Amino acid sequence: MTAEVIRDILRYTDVTIFVYFIALNSSYLVLIVLAGLEFGRHLRRAPFAGADDMFRSPLTLPVSVIVPAYNEGPGIVAAVTAMTALRYPRYEVVVVDDGSGDDTFERLRAEFDLVEVPRVVPGEVPYHSRVLSVHVARANPETLTVVRKTNGGKADALNVGINLARHPLICMVDADSVLDPDALLSVAKPFGDDPLRVAACGGVVRIANGCKVVGGRVVDVRMPRQWLVRIQVVEYLRAFLMGRTGWSRLGGLVVISGAFGVFRRDLVVEIGGMATDTIGEDAELVVRLHHHLRRRRQDYRVIFVAEPVSWSEAPSSLRVLGRQRRRWHRGIAEILRKHRGMIANPRYGRIGLIALPYYVVFELLAPFVELAALVLLPLGLWVGAVDLAFVWRFVLVAYGYGLLVSLAALFIEEVSFHRYPRWGDLVRGVLAAILENFGYRQILAVWQVRGALGALHGRRAEWGVMHRTGFDTGRESAEPVSVGVDR
Repeated sequence: MTAEVIRDILRYTDVTIFVYFIALNSSYLVLIVLAGLEFGRHLRRAPFAGADDMFRSPLTLPVSVIVPAYNEGPGIVAAVTAMTALRYPRYEVVVVDDGSGDDTFERLRAEFDLVEVPRVVPGEVPYHSRVLSVHVARANPETLTVVRKTNGGKADALNVGINLARHPLICMVDADSVLDPDALLSVAKPFGDDPLRVAACGGVVRIANGCKVVGGRVVDVRMPRQWLVRIQVVEYLRAFLMGRTGWSRLGGLVVISGAFGVFRRDLVVEIGGMATDTIGEDAELVVRLHHHLRRRRQDYRVIFVAEPVSWSEAPSSLRVLGRQRRRWHRGIAEILRKHRGMIANPRYGRIGLIALPYYVVFELLAPFVELAALVLLPLGLWVGAVDLAFVWRFVLVAYGYGLLVSLAALFIEEVSFHRYPRWGDLVRGVLAAILENFGYRQILAVWQVRGALGALHGRRAEWGVMHRTGFDTGRESAEPVSVGVDR
């Protein structure tokens, strides 16, 4: 192969990557614009949404809140306290202790005066672990149930909770989450507005690090102290709030976070509950729900609401963050492989023709393209395949355009919800959006590629260790505690 042929190949490859980044960032910007339009519509309707009427109505559908917990001792009491004090007419909280090795259950027993009851766990959806005991709160047995079981993983714990759930709607919430008081009213309202079509509804997840939490309530919202977590705040706004709101408006939502989502219980039981053969069980459930309802030619909706929110603790170290992002990307790869028959299949409408192909091209492959660009662009410059002017244009498209997208997400969030009231927090958010491009994006791409390759090679997935400080003080300086080991 001659040197000229090599230069031609590099030139065409670099130009292709250049066009890819234009398309990638443009797609993000389109989703953000759609989200902004949806937020405007939401804010105009908010005063007339009828949340108070829903709270008082005897026809409001009751909800079972399922909380899988594994070594969540530092924050479990604050989280469950918030969940048992939500503003909702009728609901229950089912905490499933998935074989924790710490004091998760003991803290719950002491705080809520739990008593054991002889309750049989039905087998409507399969689970593989052994239920050890079922407990209820002595003062409020209809509201709080705590199940102890051997370790079987998050999906298995959720299936036990689904079997025990007594209400027609189930809400899946992570044990490290704190819900806003009206959060359940917001995510359950679409089921009351359109009961025959709404199959699932996702809620927004925000980062609680740095916020002050008192009595299971976020009372003071602040930017985290660590720059690593501040960058994640920008990510969450761009991807979780803006991205999913945009997909919901397009009718192509395929991801509802396991940290906060509501589903019709009958449909979840019909499709067999949570899958235990993938690490991304929350998104896989949504894709399988689309698959099931499309095959039945049923008119349905899967939607997303942006307010109120679930607050969750984000990783504050590179080591823990790396494990999380490898899991997330591995989950995407596993889901797309498992449901590859839906991709580009007109039988599945917007999900098959738009949403899933988008996830293949712009989610699964993006880190591979990013790393390829870091190698091929300097190589192309070195051999003379591209000139310095092209390199600068590439940097502006890949990183400058990406920064513009992040700043647009911050601006729309501030105009719509004003969650960060201090000017200093907004400045830190802007700086975090800038810093994201210097090192963070690159190492994130490495983690994501490793996660995808792990799925391809079938290597065993591990949850690893998550260091949590708990929520009670609202400070990040507390002594970390290791939780979430090898789920």
